[in-house]
Amino acid sequence: MTRAVRIGGASGFWGDSAIATPQLLQVPGLQYLVYDYLAETTMSILARARAKDPALGYATDFVHAAMAPNLGAICARGVRVIANAGGLNPEACRDALEAVARQQGLAPRIAVVTGDDLMPQFDALRAQGLRDLHTGEAPPAGLYSANAYVGARGIAQALALGADIVITGRCVDSAVVVGALAHEFAWRWDDWDRIAAGTLAGHVIECGAQATGGLFTDWAQVPDWANMGYPVIDCAADGSFVLSKPEGTGGLIHPGAVAEQVLYEVGDPAHYLMPDVSCDFRQVRVEAEAPGRVRVSGARGRPPTASYKANGTWRDGWQLQLLMAIRGIDAPAKARKTADALLERTRAQLRGRGLADYTETRVELLGCEALYGAHARSLPTREVVLRIAARHADPQGLAFLQRECASAGTSMGPGTRSSFAGRADVQPVIKVFSFLVPKAQLALRVALDDRSEAVAPPAQGPATAPSPLDVDATRIQPGDDAVSVPLVALAWARSGDKGDDENIGVIARRPEFLPLLRAQLGPAQLRAYFAHLVDGKVERFEVPGLHALNFVLQRALGGGGVASLRSDPLGKSFAQMLLDHPVRIPRRWIDEGLVTGPAPDHASHP
Repeated sequence: MTRAVRIGGASGFWGDSAIATPQLLQVPGLQYLVYDYLAETTMSILARARAKDPALGYATDFVHAAMAPNLGAICARGVRVIANAGGLNPEACRDALEAVARQQGLAPRIAVVTGDDLMPQFDALRAQGLRDLHTGEAPPAGLYSANAYVGARGIAQALALGADIVITGRCVDSAVVVGALAHEFAWRWDDWDRIAAGTLAGHVIECGAQATGGLFTDWAQVPDWANMGYPVIDCAADGSFVLSKPEGTGGLIHPGAVAEQVLYEVGDPAHYLMPDVSCDFRQVRVEAEAPGRVRVSGARGRPPTASYKANGTWRDGWQLQLLMAIRGIDAPAKARKTADALLERTRAQLRGRGLADYTETRVELLGCEALYGAHARSLPTREVVLRIAARHADPQGLAFLQRECASAGTSMGPGTRSSFAGRADVQPVIKVFSFLVPKAQLALRVALDDRSEAVAPPAQGPATAPSPLDVDATRIQPGDDAVSVPLVALAWARSGDKGDDENIGVIARRPEFLPLLRAQLGPAQLRAYFAHLVDGKVERFEVPGLHALNFVLQRALGGGGVASLRSDPLGKSFAQMLLDHPVRIPRRWIDEGLVTGPAPDHASHP
């Protein structure tokens, strides 16, 4: 690459590690630091904070944990910063950061990009007949927040105006990278392939250390988690990039880990829809370039749709989660009996007070493979954590269970610790209302110093379908001497959530494994395997560039996010469960050393 733009990914979510920024500032030639803070649940938290204090509503960690300790070094090195930390109040985020800068005798030029907040016009949108994308329902009466997922054009415009730091509201996660690349390389906004390639670059590093060994299937190979390296990308003018991490840090730069991240939270890889472009990731290639360096290329783009995706957040009742440790002989049986007794007792108290029953309850025995359903292994244990979750329309309806759990410590099973950290808190249930809003109805603006100017709308073009995919239909028959191994022997996998849907990307460790995986892992197999968790259909998509299959499991998370009562509401464990799925392979693959033989505990268990 004759010229590259070097970008460090310093945050994957609100609450990510404070080690990222100082670590990345040691990288020679670093030009940009980008931060992603926002998720649907985060937006509702910010809305409640702003309701209590008009000066809040942004990711305060960005100002006080990321910027304040490092702002001097950032300014001295001339590193530019882009963050969606503004949340619901980008101006307040700017004001707080400017105050920190003044205290340190610094004066970075800070721009804000606004216009994604739809609350001022939501009544008008409601009057237009707005409906939820997934359920078709009308919007609820009261929303905490409503924001469009906007693109990168405002970021690039702020950089062109001379901003040192750009703070946005609810832009898509990858926009913080696309904006920098479009500015540096003067990309046209209708150069769909380059905008798609930049989107892929942003997508790979938007979750921080997930690109550098975090969550990797082969986690035992990843060294020094305590000093995990955060991602650095060197991006070329065509959008291709090389991923690395700071010298001397932990983590692992591995093609398998990067491929996992490419498919993370992606539905149909041919239709990855962003506000600035419709991406096609089917032919993306991930190649080891040198030790500690992986090259990523092959994204393609088409014109985007005429609408922004938008999400509103709203409260739908209240929930409570209790955790109790139970030990001793027959610990699982004692735990189940304890849960049954507490729910029976508190239901009687609800009736006595004239209150309705719980709207939903869930009992899980953590330590007994509670989420595995029929695939759980019956292992003797004398120690479990009993988890009881309940939901009610009235917070007072959960007060009985909140109080009564303490009684289990003296009146139920021996060996019970009825609380880990005092009385559990009753929390609001935050749900998401997803909808589309025409791009023409948003007026985005950039403000820098005393200047404010409109952001041009996203480029448009004729709607086009993705090119047909020529899939190799070769099928491998395992043969009469076939043996069964767990999927992990043949593939890497990672799962991610999109609301109540779940995706699992399955990447063959060797290209020759893919035909066999295709033959034995179809939508029907996954639907059956996850029947205890999935209420909707399962789809499978081909990703030949990565030698991969991407599965989308609809209505798989019990509502998803904080709307789910499950102990894994984001589905992080789905891929881990699938990696135990048995696959029949030719015995010669083991004899030739291509696959490690089945472990004894996989011989009789799925």
